[in-house]
Amino acid sequence: MADEHDIGGKSERPPELPAKTPRSAATDRASAGDAAAAKRGEAQVDDLRRRIDQIDDQLMRLLNSRSACAVEIGRLKRRIGMPVYQPDREKWILDRVEKNNPGPLDRGAVRRVFERVIDESRRLERLAGETLETDEK
Repeated sequence: MADEHDIGGKSERPPELPAKTPRSAATDRASAGDAAAAKRGEAQVDDLRRRIDQIDDQLMRLLNSRSACAVEIGRLKRRIGMPVYQPDREKWILDRVEKNNPGPLDRGAVRRVFERVIDESRRLERLAGETLETDEK
């Protein structure tokens, strides 16, 4: 069950950042230009974080869509007697995403991310196949 810290939970705001350490008046006067630059930088960070939140929402929808396909594949594989684990297919996927990766993630990072996605898809395929088998009894 999702709580407010899970993606898709109730929380619409990220956790608060720690409070800033107070600065002396002399430091503030000496660095007025730095303070303005820091304020602009903080606003840019906030904007980028909002963009990341939107991208995370898109990723969640895409991952769930991919997972729904894996569930259906699991049911079909069980029905036709095809094994869940197909190393040639998994290798093809990993080679393909590495080749098509525009960066800035390096090849190893892309491979690790997709290995995890494939692992979870395989788990869902197994569960869907087991559910189908139980439903048929």
